[in-house]
Amino acid sequence: MKPEKILNISVDCVVFGFDVNTKTLNILLIPRYLESKGKILVDDFVLTGYHVYNHETLDDTATRVLNELTGLTNQYKKQFKAFGNPDRLTNEKDLIWIKNEEFNLRTITIAYYFLLNTEDVDLKNNKHKAQWFPVNDLPELGFDHKNIIKEAYEDLKIKCLSEPIIFKLLPDKFTINDVQDLYQSILGIQIDNRNFRRKLINKKYIIALDEKQVGVSKRPAQLYMFSKDIYDKMFQKNYLISI
Repeated sequence: MKPEKILNISVDCVVFGFDVNTKTLNILLIPRYLESKGKILVDDFVLTGYHVYNHETLDDTATRVLNELTGLTNQYKKQFKAFGNPDRLTNEKDLIWIKNEEFNLRTITIAYYFLLNTEDVDLKNNKHKAQWFPVNDLPELGFDHKNIIKEAYEDLKIKCLSEPIIFKLLPDKFTINDVQDLYQSILGIQIDNRNFRRKLINKKYIIALDEKQVGVSKRPAQLYMFSKDIYDKMFQKNYLISI
């Protein structure tokens, strides 16, 4: 039996991914395209999302939506805001899309953001044709998704300074430069290299490994890992790094 969806409640997911090669914080988007009689009616990008099923919690829906988009589960997620302005879906292109898809015009969406490494997502075989875009260089967006992304990004900036969530965006093994590049990418600032390195290495929950980078043309750097167990034992609330 096909599950019954709640027609005016949806979940939208902002999927953040960090690319250690390009040093960019990215958003995963899917194309929205519609044409009729050879005329292009809609051609832009949107966040992935879907209606909530009657039997689901909101968290269940967000997890399902992410899994259908990326094949991933157990990623860091945060519900950060509900969006319910009466005019949030009244753009001309949105009205065309809604009519075609039989959406409820007065849909309220609950927004989540997820954190993951871009390399964990297989784009070549993605049935939704998902693409990564730098958070500061996004394509034309549908619905109110530009605003949803902005709100998610602002929340991430605050959250990353009070909790060690940035390690959800990095590989299990990383360099100090990777961490610095990620903070700089999120916060849009330049950080003093020597001061940052000293502070990070002195954190007891940053564990130096007996390994170095492989397959790099330059001198291989020391690899580290983040220990959540040690962090949890040390802190209830803690500013991870003073920048």
